[in-house]
Amino acid sequence: MTSSEASKTWLSQDAYDRLQAELDELIAARPAVAAEINARREEGDLRENGGYHAAREEQGKQEGRILYLKEFLRKAEVGEAPSADKVAPGTVVTIYFDDDTSDTETFLLGSREIAATTDYTVYSPESALGKAILGAGPGDTVTYTAPSGADIKVTVVEFAPFGG
Repeated sequence: MTSSEASKTWLSQDAYDRLQAELDELIAARPAVAAEINARREEGDLRENGGYHAAREEQGKQEGRILYLKEFLRKAEVGEAPSADKVAPGTVVTIYFDDDTSDTETFLLGSREIAATTDYTVYSPESALGKAILGAGPGDTVTYTAPSGADIKVTVVEFAPFGG
């Protein structure tokens, strides 16, 4: 797997379709949000109009989500991530903590956007754990600093491409 393949976000067709539907719905709702802002504007003094400010804030959140989804979907690859001999985004990883082989966790290393399409816990490749295990293989032990400041040692047990 090349470094450019490792940095891509892989989505199943179902995940891509779900995010595209959300984007389409947000875009279709733009006129209703604009109408709400206009209706609130008609209520009078904008300095003391909480409804107007709330509608504008909601519009800002909606537009931010639209921009994010457009860019995310533009960059995403649909299908199965290429197979790899090292942990990469789009893989389901099993690790154990410290030297306790009974203290295991299995999770998906990938975009948080995919979390709604799986029962796995999803860790971002940019998270402390994600960065530490990227490129590791079965049996490799790595240490990372958790957000709490604690150093945590994990060993990769196994990993496999995520099936969606």
